[in-house]
Amino acid sequence: MYFYDFNEMPSEYVTPKYSTAYGPLLAGDSLEVGLLRFKANEGAVEHAHPPEQVMYVISGKLKVRFGEVIGEIGPGQAFRAPSNVPHEVTALEDTVVLSCKNLVEGFGGHRLPGQEITTDRAKVRQEES
Repeated sequence: MYFYDFNEMPSEYVTPKYSTAYGPLLAGDSLEVGLLRFKANEGAVEHAHPPEQVMYVISGKLKVRFGEVIGEIGPGQAFRAPSNVPHEVTALEDTVVLSCKNLVEGFGGHRLPGQEITTDRAKVRQEES
């Protein structure tokens, strides 16, 4: 299949263990692209993953933290999280992003069967401990 319509694709919580990102995902052989939404004051607790990731803001505003380095990005801006570098994302307002990750064998953004979807940031933080 060559063409996809994100408006027709089912939405899901991408990585519910540490993020409230919600939207459709398109995964190929080596690349995953998601049109994701964060509600204001939600996002992803500090985490790291083998796939490199680029997140481009379509609308809204994100605060992104890499250790002591903190930045805010808005429409037309992006951040890059290198492989295995811890980062945290907080939506300062309702935000829509385009997320792109290279796929690493054994690791993907898809929920495992039976995995609980968590939208409570406090619970997400507790599960990470």
